[in-house]
Amino acid sequence: MPTPDFILALRDLVGDHPLWLPGVKAVVTDDAGRLLLVRRADNGRWTVPAGIVEPGEEPAATAVREVLEETGVHVAVTHLAGVGITAPVVYPNGDHAQYLDVVMACAYTGGEARVNDDENLEVGWFSRDGLPDIPPLHARAIGWALDPERRAHFVG
Repeated sequence: MPTPDFILALRDLVGDHPLWLPGVKAVVTDDAGRLLLVRRADNGRWTVPAGIVEPGEEPAATAVREVLEETGVHVAVTHLAGVGITAPVVYPNGDHAQYLDVVMACAYTGGEARVNDDENLEVGWFSRDGLPDIPPLHARAIGWALDPERRAHFVG
């Protein structure tokens, strides 16, 4: 999904100045314990499905929506795995942002994993010991979501 309309409207007002935005990472596991990852079209990196919370949308609903939009997979959120922030980001077009990083643990409930949007090049299921190289905040999200005590993790 391209940049949400509400962000484009904000950008019309604030230009490329920093935006503070809520984001969700969805750590999806299937019955075999495999993890669902996407390979992003913008940077070629493997990550967990993620996206921006729309105005008025609950973060758990964002996780479910983003996974379906990106991968064609249906999930149920099982628990909040953690909350942190990302480092400030500067996009190639000069826009600045920073994200509240809400991590949701999710269970696979149906659907066939596939590239389902133009944001990703590949979608795949990976064993925990067979993960490709992923960015540190996505590795953190996976660690939080797979905590056997199902604690909500917080930074700081």
